[in-house]
Amino acid sequence: MSEIVILSGSPSESSRSDLVLKYIGSLLKKEGFIVTHISIRDVPHEALFYGKFNDPAIENVASLIQGAKGVVVGSPVYKAAYSGVLKALLDLLPQDVLQGTPVLPLMTGGSPSHLLAIEYTLKPLLATLKGQNLKGVYLLDSQIDKRQIDNPIVQNEILDRLKKQLYYFVETVNRQKKVVL
Repeated sequence: MSEIVILSGSPSESSRSDLVLKYIGSLLKKEGFIVTHISIRDVPHEALFYGKFNDPAIENVASLIQGAKGVVVGSPVYKAAYSGVLKALLDLLPQDVLQGTPVLPLMTGGSPSHLLAIEYTLKPLLATLKGQNLKGVYLLDSQIDKRQIDNPIVQNEILDRLKKQLYYFVETVNRQKKVVL
């Protein structure tokens, strides 16, 4: 068994990104992984606003991520980029927090015109933290049904693409696990 951390950068309580990330977590659990979900909403606002990198909550997030065999990072698209609160959190973590860790980036947005936000904003950010970026997945809001908790993805094509990337992520994590042993 391996530890996977899923980090949600959505500040919204009713988030499509969160729903998809929870669905990914359920698929990873079926693969035998221990999954820890971290939501930006669970991090104290004061720590983010005042840049308190030594806040116990920030240190806990850093410790969980550093101990993970793989990380999934998801965010809605705001103004053609990831959420500002996700950036605020990642800015407080050690600069090598993702050192060599496979990272699956995921973004959701209202329009196909933001498709490249994952390539031009989120992946470079994760690379600066020394993560091993995998091909990400971008989902349109219209492809996600908030009423379907177990599997919120309503389009088979995007569901197949998500599963393909997720299983590549699993293979990468398992390969790295064997190398470490």
